Amino acid sequence: MTVKDIVLPLPEDLYVRLEQTARATKQSLTDMLVRAVRAGSPPDWSQAPAAFQADLAALDRLDDDALWRIVRSQRSEADAARLQELLEKNADDALTAGEHLELDAQVAEADRFMLCKAHAAGLLQWRGHAVPPFERP
Repeated sequence: MTVKDIVLPLPEDLYVRLEQTARATKQSLTDMLVRAVRAGSPPDWSQAPAAFQADLAALDRLDDDALWRIVRSQRSEADAARLQELLEKNADDALTAGEHLELDAQVAEADRFMLCKAHAAGLLQWRGHAVPPFERP
């Protein structure tokens, strides 16, 4: 991992609090600062499956209204019903080869949809909004 050095002026009270915490936890001040910056950073999408990273990264550039639309969005009833149907047929080992492909695509799309909703919610929270928990369909 590449490391970049920065100069960061901190208010004295924050510096003292971080320095005391670093000492108490037997960490370096640098490690404590990195930890604090990580904790206060926007949600990280880099650990998501590679197939979804571009979609999640794109959310970082959206304004709050667009993120709220994503958070409030729902999959269509037809999509949800078809996914349920395919899952039930799969449980009974009754899928055709074409339905296997369709199931894989439906599951990937459902995963993408939920990851985008969750990331959008995380970004809104990081930006200071109160985001209610998702309701189950």
